[in-house]
Amino acid sequence: MADKNDRVAQNRPGAWYVDSQCIDCNLCRDTAPNNFRQYEDGGYSYVYKQPESDEERVQCQEALESCPVEAIGNNGDADADDVASNG
Repeated sequence: MADKNDRVAQNRPGAWYVDSQCIDCNLCRDTAPNNFRQYEDGGYSYVYKQPESDEERVQCQEALESCPVEAIGNNGDADADDVASNG
């Protein structure tokens, strides 16, 4: 489970984040390309843009659930929880 206190500095402010456990596997960038980017200098991904649509929230939730090291977190975005449970 991602640790909100261990977020990487490049994350945009908001509910979604990547923590320092990221292994830069590219899964989140493939799954939600509008929201995740690679920080090449650090060798990890980060939240480039917080999700703004239902489609983006679903993609971010899929990335969170598929992350092999559980480095993606959602700290209280109720809309993402609703989309994941209803989608």
